[in-house]
Order: sequence, then structure tokens, then C-alpha cells
Amino acid sequence: MKKFPRVEVGGISLPRIIIGTNWFLGYSHTSAAKSRFIREYQNRDRIADVLEVFLRYGIDAVMAPPSDLMTEAIEEAQQRTGKQIIAIYTPGADSDGEKTGLTKGIEWSAEHGGTFCFPHQSFTDPRVDRRTHSIVDMEPWLKMIREHGMIPGLSTHMPETIVYADRCNLDVETYIQAYNALGFYCPVETDWIAHIIQQAKKPVMIIKPLAAGRLLPPT
Repeated sequence: MKKFPRVEVGGISLPRIIIGTNWFLGYSHTSAAKSRFIREYQNRDRIADVLEVFLRYGIDAVMAPPSDLMTEAIEEAQQRTGKQIIAIYTPGADSDGEKTGLTKGIEWSAEHGGTFCFPHQSFTDPRVDRRTHSIVDMEPWLKMIREHGMIPGLSTHMPETIVYADRCNLDVETYIQAYNALGFYCPVETDWIAHIIQQAKKPVMIIKPLAAGRLLPPT
């Protein structure tokens, strides 16, 4: 059985396809009704069934926000297959407040076996300063991620985040950036985003490649 190709990111071998979790956790990006249906339908075993299929083909990395449901499903899939899943977590703020929420999210990610940790774009993008071409107050959070034994990255919907982080030599090994042919969640022209991705100093993980279901893959 053929395996998907892999690439090294921050010293870790990753498959070139990463398992997303919006349709496990109820983020349809379509309607409240569809998101509610996903949340009501999905459970540990149904998610583990899907993860198990990915693992058969060597796709062994999952990107997710902190989620007890995903942790349970990952553990179930690992138990079934005997294979380890690489966890890529994207913690953000919560009802406790922005900085308290991210601190808790980083701690949660480390406690639940995270290999990579990216502050969510809802935390990253408000700190992008277009005047100074910098990302304000990000270094302490990246240091905290390192101190918790994880590899830091930045999640963003603003492609200039990648440019500024590279110029400032922030301690990150990789980025997450939305990119698709429809321009969904892409704030500037997709050709320009593609150029930034190609010129980035560190690997970029693409999210929303099919525009949250608005594009159909070739068959």
C-alpha cells in the first residue's frame, strides 16, 4: 500500500496531508445548523474510525484546538492501530480572558501530548503591527511553548504575519496559513499569498485548501 510523502518540520517528519478537525468538532463554516449537526453526530468512536483510515496510509498528524473529544478519539485510534499520532494544537483565548486562556491552552496542549503548538490566529493576528512590520508581545508565548517541550509556530489568516515573523527572526519553526482557489479566509489576492508561502523561511501548513467544502476535489 502506497504511503503519502512526508516532509520535515522542526526536526519532525510529517505527512504532507494533515488531518483537520472542523468536521469532527462542529466548525462547518457554512451554517449554524450544519455546525450543530456535526456536534450532535460526532463522537469518540466515529472520529476514531476516520483517523484509523488515515493511519493506514501513513497520515499520522492531526491539527486541532484543545479538545477532550479529539484527545479521546486520538487515543482510541492509537489503541486500535498501535500507531502514534502527531498532535498539532492551536490554543487560543477563552472566557477566562485572552492571556489567561492562552496560558491554559499551552499547558493543556503539553499535558495532552502536543508536538507542535501554534497560538491561534485569533490571538496572533491582533498583534500584527503593519506600521512597524512586527508581531507585538509574541516572544514570551513562544518561549512558554518551548518551555513546555513543544515546537512553536504561528497560526494566521494574514499572510504578512509570515513575512514579519521571518524578518523579526521570531522563534518559530512553521506557520499555519489559510489558502485556497476561492480566496475563502484569504484577505489578499491568492497569487500573492502563494508567493509568500513559497518565499517563507519556514514550512507553511495550509488550512482551508478546499474552502471549507466550497471546492470539490478532482475525482
